[in-house]
Amino acid sequence: MTQTEQTTQASPSAQRASDSTRVADRLRDEILDGVRAPGSKLVERDLASEFGVSRVPVREALKVLDVEGLVTLRPNTWAVVREFTASDLSDLDEVRSALEVLTFRLAAQRRDEAGLARLRAVLDAELAGARAEDPVAARRAAADFHEVVTELAGNRLLDELTETMRSRMRWAMGQHDDLMHVTEEHRVLFEAIAQGDVRGMERLVLAHMESSHRQRVEHEEREEARGRGR
Repeated sequence: MTQTEQTTQASPSAQRASDSTRVADRLRDEILDGVRAPGSKLVERDLASEFGVSRVPVREALKVLDVEGLVTLRPNTWAVVREFTASDLSDLDEVRSALEVLTFRLAAQRRDEAGLARLRAVLDAELAGARAEDPVAARRAAADFHEVVTELAGNRLLDELTETMRSRMRWAMGQHDDLMHVTEEHRVLFEAIAQGDVRGMERLVLAHMESSHRQRVEHEEREEARGRGR
């Protein structure tokens, strides 16, 4: 076997890891984008057939998503897409409000031209998605906006803390329907960061959190009404 063949032929364990990552990434996107609704069954056999892999990488992918808080494992039956309770979301909001204020303050203090350019690009993508009435694109970019702000904050411990909640935060941030409203709030936050408005950041962030909570409640009510109308 040539060196090229040796490097291109993955070992069985490496292939399983690759398959597991691919399945986890796909399922994560589908959950966050609303393709797989809360409470949906995730059956290993069916997913293995759908993704063209064995059940082992599917099982490993589901364990990853369970740790991220997006999936609930039910031994000897199947997994389900997590249904977040009001208490779950209240807990998340409390932690987010504390971390977000700190994150945006640090971003305003430590901003640089390169970071602001990245943040502007994400905001432009969010605006484009909102204008096109593309909820998936707009919501993904809205979540990306918060992650780029975390990068601008430049605090490794904050990165680690945020990483443990990233998937749950992205899910919660995606529970809104007024795409332009969220985009406008992000524009205001961007301007505050660009101007280094550290003193005004807490007020802006908490107002954004309150607005996000209100939009999430309205989104849930619309989804429930839609479900009753079927």
